[in-house]
Amino acid sequence: MPITAKICGLSTPATLAAALTGGASHVGFVFFPPSPRHVGFDVAAGLTGQVPPHVARVGVFVDPDDALLDGAVAAAKLTTIQLHKTAPPRVAAIRARFALDLWAAVAIKTRADLDGARAYAGAADRILYDAKTPDGATLPGGMGVRFDWALLDGFAHPQRWALSGGLDAANVGEAIRRTRAPLVDVSSGVETAPGVKDATRIAAFLRAVAAA
Repeated sequence: MPITAKICGLSTPATLAAALTGGASHVGFVFFPPSPRHVGFDVAAGLTGQVPPHVARVGVFVDPDDALLDGAVAAAKLTTIQLHKTAPPRVAAIRARFALDLWAAVAIKTRADLDGARAYAGAADRILYDAKTPDGATLPGGMGVRFDWALLDGFAHPQRWALSGGLDAANVGEAIRRTRAPLVDVSSGVETAPGVKDATRIAAFLRAVAAA
């Protein structure tokens, strides 16, 4: 099967168009005000209205309440919910409430962190392995940090999964070959500044994924 790719943290029509033209299978929109990639409901609705049915519309949240989820799912017509810093029972409850594809992000630095993914078996539809951010970081991801891909060697994945954390056009091919990730997720690796996506970098990333 071809490797699929998600371009996350989109906020403008031009960069969304670059993701779609380049062949992204998933496009992500962040609903978390502290993030420089945050979009409001109106902006998200305008962007997702341009997304064709075969491309997944992913809403990214950090331990959200039901009101935020309700508003975002309705406005952006989300097909997928991606949760960070959300406990397995809450993930399961959100999955049951919305009946959408549910991703749980697991922050990785050590092999013990990987073992924590098993707690989401049955609660989430996909595990997103992301790099653990530095202590005191205000954001759970999107900081260009990567983890040691060797940690995934021989790991029995409890369910579908994706790889994130520090990916860019220069290293994503190696990441795919090294980990055999079925889906890769990028945000800061296609930016010129935090929250500022670059159409040229998006296109280069997606070409590198296709080449891998």
